[in-house]
Amino acid sequence: MNFDLTSEQQMIKKTIHQFAEEEVAPDAIERDRTKQFPTDVFKKMAEMGMMGLPFPEEYGGGGADTVSFAIVVEELSRVCGSTGITYSAHISLGGAPLNLFGTEEQKETYLRPICTGESLGAFGLTEPNAGSDAGGTKTTAKETEGQFVINGNKCFITNASYAKHLALTAVTNETSGNKEISAIIVPTNTAGFTVIDNYEKMGLNSSNTTELVLEDVKVPVENLLGRRGEGFKQFLITLDGGRIGIGAMAVGIAQGAYEKALAYAKERKQFGKSISSFQAIQFKLADMAMKIELARNMVYKAAWLKDQGRTFSKEAAMCKLYASEICMEVTSQAVQIHGGYGYMKEYQVERMMRDAKLLEIGEGTSEVQRMVISRLIGC
Repeated sequence: MNFDLTSEQQMIKKTIHQFAEEEVAPDAIERDRTKQFPTDVFKKMAEMGMMGLPFPEEYGGGGADTVSFAIVVEELSRVCGSTGITYSAHISLGGAPLNLFGTEEQKETYLRPICTGESLGAFGLTEPNAGSDAGGTKTTAKETEGQFVINGNKCFITNASYAKHLALTAVTNETSGNKEISAIIVPTNTAGFTVIDNYEKMGLNSSNTTELVLEDVKVPVENLLGRRGEGFKQFLITLDGGRIGIGAMAVGIAQGAYEKALAYAKERKQFGKSISSFQAIQFKLADMAMKIELARNMVYKAAWLKDQGRTFSKEAAMCKLYASEICMEVTSQAVQIHGGYGYMKEYQVERMMRDAKLLEIGEGTSEVQRMVISRLIGC
């Protein structure tokens, strides 16, 4: 077993680490306060060739692997969770379904703009009454005269305000209570398509989280992504990859909180000495370091299995579940180590703690991950 990163992965890590420190970190507090989307950050990442990192070069991508994608998500999230989730969703939810299931023409038309950063990637799955029960989809797409006529609502959709098109799930037929769910590519400027950005969120404030309203939205039947009736299967595969992104994001936020807690503990003096010399604080920091390392190894394993073309559903669920839960724990302990200062925005760990909570919910709650794992171990 070789745990070393390849030379290419090391280069990507070094490059994105420096970029995160110089371009993403400085305004993270202000973006969280004003809810300003990091447009300039992603413009620069597009210029660096990062926006299509794991996708084929023939469509403008970087031809890199999933481990490299996880590294980029982690490094961005280490300084700004909002930037991390924007990038993760762009790749794993926006670009991945097109790359996995799209025709050559669809990839050229819709994947290429994602790879170049001309459009951010988004995926329309969740609905007001279809969260964990994604099979409860109520959005409909009726075929008539060579078109799909789509009606319905989607909620909690990342990046849609900055996406020129997205794949979404809809019921294309229903007989005796059995739903045929398909995935359809829809340009966001289509008549009847409305993107609403007015959520008041707990955290990840400078990321874009929207509601989609579709009223008689018409697209050609050629916009069907993959085979008709396989939308449910497709989004399960998509979510497997997305969970690696969420796991990497959790590792990054936890790493950032740990680094700030460690630095603060060395500087903060109480009773005549640094609080890092007290065993109570040392044990907290030791546990934080251990759990982050374990989570990172699990994320990398899931990513490696995906890159090898092997089954990785169980490992993706495990890495997402474990990393998100230790992220919540680590950020909470980081606030605790900072004491009263941890409750203040300028020390940043309170933002990391707020950002962390979504990771236990998005792309399958912790409860759903345990259901997935239980099923895959044969329960």
